[in-house]
Amino acid sequence: MATNRPLMPKATAAWLLDKTTLTFAQIGEFCGLHELEIQALADSEEEFSVRPLDPIAGGQLSWEEIERCSKDTDARLKLLKSNLPQPKLRTKGPRYTPLTKRGEKPDGICWIVR
Repeated sequence: MATNRPLMPKATAAWLLDKTTLTFAQIGEFCGLHELEIQALADSEEEFSVRPLDPIAGGQLSWEEIERCSKDTDARLKLLKSNLPQPKLRTKGPRYTPLTKRGEKPDGICWIVR
């Protein structure tokens, strides 16, 4: 499952708004949200509408990356590559055989052998 967005985009955006000086456009592009959604989240009266999630503790972002983008407003945040093993895709296995038809195969083999 390869994604290029943080796991909880609004919570991550709330943390980035509180702790950094990044622009709404930078945060919006990183989190996959519109710039106006980020602005509405920043302007919201309710302090606990979205609980912030630290992307640095979650291993999704580094502080050096945040500082780099804070200095240059045209720079874009990049999600860190995860070193966790990715789940393997399951291949299609045998399909379900109804109980009534399970006996037909051995009966057919027995008939051919006779």
